This record gives sequence, C-alpha cells and structure tokens, in this order.
Amino acid sequence: MSPPPIRAVFLGTPAAAVPTLVSLATAAEVVAVVTRPDKPRGRSARPVPSPVKEAAAKLGVAVLQPANASELTGALAGIGPIDVGVITAYGTLIRPEALAIPTRGFLNVHFSLLPRWRGANPVVAAVLAGDEETGVSLMVLEQGLDTGPVVAGRTVTIGRDETGGELTTRLAALGAQLLVDVLPGWVAGAMSATPQPGMGVTHAPKLAKPDLLLDMSVPADGLVRRIRALAPSPGARLMVEGVVLRVLAGRRIEQDLAAGKVVVLDERVLVGTGRGALELLTVQAPGKSPMNAAAWMRGLRTRPSEVGS
Repeated sequence: MSPPPIRAVFLGTPAAAVPTLVSLATAAEVVAVVTRPDKPRGRSARPVPSPVKEAAAKLGVAVLQPANASELTGALAGIGPIDVGVITAYGTLIRPEALAIPTRGFLNVHFSLLPRWRGANPVVAAVLAGDEETGVSLMVLEQGLDTGPVVAGRTVTIGRDETGGELTTRLAALGAQLLVDVLPGWVAGAMSATPQPGMGVTHAPKLAKPDLLLDMSVPADGLVRRIRALAPSPGARLMVEGVVLRVLAGRRIEQDLAAGKVVVLDERVLVGTGRGALELLTVQAPGKSPMNAAAWMRGLRTRPSEVGS
C-alpha cells in the first residue's frame, strides 16, 4: 500500500515563487495557497492578483489572502492537518504559533547560500557585491529572519553579464527542483537540518528609492553591476534634465570624462563616472517602452550636457 499523499500548504507572492508552487503540486497535495492581498496598480488603481494567486487558480487550489499575521495564523489553523508548509518570497514574517501548525514545520526556498544574504533581496545583493557564485538554500523557517537551519543547498555560478532578473529565474527553477528532491525524505523524518554558521552572515534588506539611483561619482564598474542587479525590474534610475530615466543595460568604456558629463560619440551615449565612462545601452523614459539609448538621445529636443541636473 502506498503512503498517503503529503498534505502541504504553500505561501508565496511574486512570479519567482511560482515554479516552487508548480513543483510542489507534483510532489504533494497542496491543500491551500496563501498569498498577499491583491494590490491596486496602474492609473485605475484596480486590484491585481499576485502571480502566485493566478498560478493557484490554474492548479485548482484554494487561495487564502490574510491581511495580517493574526489572520494568517487563523487561516492556517482552519485548514486541517498539514504535514509541511513551503514558503518562497511570501513577503511577511510568520508568528511562532503559525510556524508550529504543520507537523514538519515550514521549509523556505531562499535564493542565496545562507548565511550569506539573509533578507528580502539576496539576488540583487549578490550581483551588486560582485559575487562569483550564489545558489539556493532549503531552510527550516523559524522566527528570525532567514536564520533557521539548512536542510539542503545548491550552488550556481553567476554569469558575467547576467542580470538580477535572469539569475532569479535560474534560481527559482533550481529551488523548485531542490524542494521536490528533498521533500519526501524531510516529511518522512529521514533528513535533518544543519544550523547556520555564525561566521559569514550578510544581509540584503528591502530596496529603498535611493538604492535605485545611479551615483555618477562611483566608478563605472560599480554602476554596471547596479544596472545588472536591478534589471529588468525595478531598474536603475538616472536623473536627466529633471526626468528620471530607467537604465536597463550599460557597459564600462575606457574614456576620460568628468563625472556626470554626457557625450555622444559614434552614435554611443557615454556618461562620465568616478572612473571610466558608462555607455548607456538600453533605457526607458517615463511612459515609454525600453529603447536603444542612442535612439532615445536623438529624440530629445536638446542634449543634456550632464546628468543629475
């Protein structure tokens, strides 16, 4: 007689969490999906469901959208017996009483090699820091922020020109596969978790608006990393003649220019930095689609002499 199916609940919100949900549904009975409440978007402020909610609807799984931690605890308690909870980028901390509801606790698919880059933006932080490798960690969730013991992990090399968005897609797929590989053994009690070491802890907090701005006094290499880390969303920002321009791609050029000075050389848009020059490759003006930087510059009525003005 085959063992009864694993009863699991899934918590997640953004598109990066969807692969884990889809994989979980192949390895367990997903009795409910918990995601954040629909958010108003656009000029109409019409509430839009999260990518995880849309994926759950396609899978035919019931969706719960508690507004706060207290409602979350009540929602989980009302589901019935749960063998395990799985969480990927849900977006809020969970109270101890909720963590205790599943028999085998919660497994968190986290996009870094813990304890490096605990927090909300591990992929952005890894690219910004110039890390050569990163990975995914399958961690037992506890009250602290990404402090729980690690059940398993896998490592990947970060591509030289890889963007934060591209790396997130790779890690999402890797984490989803790691979960289904580990889940049966974990639920059966055949696997253990290893406490994280006290050394090597770094943090990747939520991004604030100043984190998106390109500071042209910084060397070009650092600016290119920031552009890569933030592409395609939310995108790095550059102030040009009072307009905030999204910079989606750029590269370092060996050119001596004063920091912030803009020149057009052989149909290339160059901006001076703290060391070297930044060539703008793909940009997006407010209300416009992404475009080649030279084409954007040709469309300006007057060419800026410097940015940040």
